[in-house]
Order: sequence, then structure tokens, then C-alpha cells
Amino acid sequence: MKASTILVTGGAGYIGSHVVLALRDAGREVVVLDDLSTGRRDAVPADVTLVEGSVGDAGLVAEVIERHKVGAVMHFAGSIVVPESVVKPLDYYRNNTINAQTLLEACLSRGVDQFIFSSTAAVYGAPETQPIAEDTPLAPINPYGWSKRMFEQILADASNAHGLRYVALRYFNVAGADPAGRAGQCSQTATHLIKIASQVAVGSRPEIAVYGDDYPTQDGTCVRDYVHVTDLAEAHVRALEHLERGGASRVFNCGYGRGRSILEVLKAFEEVLGKPLPMRFAPRRAGDPPELVAAGDRIRAELGWTPRHEDLRGIVETAMAWERRLLEQVD
Repeated sequence: MKASTILVTGGAGYIGSHVVLALRDAGREVVVLDDLSTGRRDAVPADVTLVEGSVGDAGLVAEVIERHKVGAVMHFAGSIVVPESVVKPLDYYRNNTINAQTLLEACLSRGVDQFIFSSTAAVYGAPETQPIAEDTPLAPINPYGWSKRMFEQILADASNAHGLRYVALRYFNVAGADPAGRAGQCSQTATHLIKIASQVAVGSRPEIAVYGDDYPTQDGTCVRDYVHVTDLAEAHVRALEHLERGGASRVFNCGYGRGRSILEVLKAFEEVLGKPLPMRFAPRRAGDPPELVAAGDRIRAELGWTPRHEDLRGIVETAMAWERRLLEQVD
């Protein structure tokens, strides 16, 4: 049965705002809960209610669920910077695990039993075998990955004990922007490669640092599976439909199954720009595994997910177009 209203936590952030757009495009009713610590009010469409507050506030969550007749939750609110998690681990466990548990308890207490969780490939750590399937042993190598891994376990236990049905989507590297220009990544302090390269490309940042050129990969730089944010948003709509059909709790990788090295990505930027991109090499960052590439067969087979934006050049072009838009707003 279709949920009456979808609560999207963190819906004013990068990924959450794209999922809100996908839900609205599908004709769904949405309410957003976001503390705006990293999200932006103007990222939420005018026809969507935004409640400012924390998912760690159980009373507020319960009030939102009751007032808006929420039937399902998509949870994006959290901290996502791997190197930061290494130096601020307690912040990550509080925000990504403890607050998420508070949210879940409030949902269950109000009868909301459909939950979609924004997880990460960081739960796998640095596996020896690529591509990575969902049954690969989980061995995070940083607090960010552990904080997400812990909440995945909480979801599994709550499912067994309370009848919760959930989907955990393990993102690989999310990039790009809405092709129609309605949303994109707004943080000026982002650590994502394609975001930073876009800033360099449009002149709002002087250069990009390549962290490590001595990894055991084809060119010595880290290899990642870059997935367009619009395709990722569609995966969340498919996950919701799966639960509404009565589907069982599942875990899915969200990636294309193709790895790109940092230097490959930067070369794509140079091809689009028609000139070199200013860059420098720097020491490795703490907590970065050499390679993360998804085995994406399960989500395509079970949810019917069909990505439409797999071309790396297209990802780069939408990211750069969004960055130019942000620059024009400043000017």
C-alpha cells in the first residue's frame, strides 16, 4: 500500500534534495526534516513543507509523523566526511548512529514501518575482491563506515523484533547534478572529487589536490565507482515502491559497476574544458581505501533500476553546469 506522505530527513542536502525532486516528479507527498547545518532552505521545493530540526529530537519527529500522516521515512541526515570522522569519531557516532536510532524509535512508536536508509560503500572497508557484492564481509576502516554499519545492524535487529521493513542503499561515489538545473551540491567545503574539480574548472578554487599517487591501482590514484545523483534518486523511489508492494527488507549497492581513477576523472574534466586542470599531488588521506567498485546486479534485477546517466562526461558536465549556476548567483 502506498504511504500517504514520505518524510525525508536531510532533504535540504545534496542527495536528499534530489530524492525530494524525484518523489515530487512521481506525484508523491513529501515533508522534509532538516536542521540546515549543511543543507539549504532554498534546496527544498516551494510546494514541500520544511520542518527545521534534528532527527535526534524524538518529540519533534513524532509530531511531524502525526501532523503529516507519514507512512514511510527516507533517512539522509548525517555526517559524511571520511577524514573528519577519523579526527571527530564521537561526533559521527552521535549523528549517524545515536540520532538515527532515536529517529527509528520515534517511527516505530508511531506505526511507521517502512524505512529507507542512506548507507555507504564505506561499510566494506578495503575489500580484497572487486567488484564488491552485497554479501562481501563488512569491515569498515574509518568511523564514518562504522557509524553506518552500526545503524544497518540496528535496522536488521529492529526488523526481526518489530516487523520493520527497510531498504539500506549502500552508495558508492555520488556525483553530478540535476540535469534540469533544479538542484546540485551546494557546500563550498565539500571533499568530493567531482565537486572540487568543478569548482576549479569554473575558477572558484585555484587547484585540486590529488591525495596519494602510490596506491596499488592502474595509475596510483584511488579508484571509485561514480554514480550520478539523479540515478541514485531514482533508486530510492524504486526502493520505496518495493516496500509498498510488501517487499522484504533488503540491502542494495548503488553503483554502476565501473571504476574510475582520480586521474581518469580529472582527464574527463580537461576534455570538457579543453585545457589542463590545475592540480597538485599530496599525501594520502586517512581512511581512504584504494578501490571501491560496486557489483550492481542485485538492485537492477530486484528493483528494476535502470540508470540513465552512466556516462562520466555527462556527470562532469552536469556538475560543472551547476557550479557555474552557483557562481552566477554570487555575482
